[in-house]
Amino acid sequence: MTTEQAGEAQPPPATSGPGPALRYVRHELRIMASLVRWVCRRRHGVDGADAFFAHGREQAIMMYGLMFACVVETVALTFLLAPWPVIHAIMLVVDVYTILFVLGLHAASITRPHVLADGVLRIRQAAHVDVLVPLKQIAAIRHETVFTHEKKDGELNLPIGSQTTLTLVLTEPVNAPKFLGAPCLVKTIRLHADDSKALFATVRQAWLQQRKLDPL
Repeated sequence: MTTEQAGEAQPPPATSGPGPALRYVRHELRIMASLVRWVCRRRHGVDGADAFFAHGREQAIMMYGLMFACVVETVALTFLLAPWPVIHAIMLVVDVYTILFVLGLHAASITRPHVLADGVLRIRQAAHVDVLVPLKQIAAIRHETVFTHEKKDGELNLPIGSQTTLTLVLTEPVNAPKFLGAPCLVKTIRLHADDSKALFATVRQAWLQQRKLDPL
């Protein structure tokens, strides 16, 4: 299927929204809030949803392994820096925050699932990706496993465990802002869910229903 290159569309005009520093702080706060939600077993943004889909299972082993490495480093530095209490205290704070941050990244993937509600698919990854895709703008849906993701203009790849399992091709681009807020128009989105078959079936059914209500 041939699709129009996203580069032909003009990106959304710049707005006077939060600056990079504030966006970074908000991201950190979302990470820490995800830890609290994880402990309380509460998901974000699922109230009133038609369906939601977790997507963090495939990365669990890697994230726990990374966290274990951070813990080992913290313990090692505790002994190495014992003769210098001030430096030791500073590094201890940094190491503990790093451990919480890594755990928070995984918690964000668990507590911030993909959400289908009111004819819109909300696609998320951790605490930094949050893209709204109206079902009426979907041209094609494919259930396919992709392990290789090359960076291309107009494409958004959100692999978990190095794989994506659902591909969306859009009729017109949607904005998927970059980490610091710069606009980025995409017409192809690849994502993953723990239950990829359920995600495909549910989104496809809702998409077909939307086409009946709003035919082209």
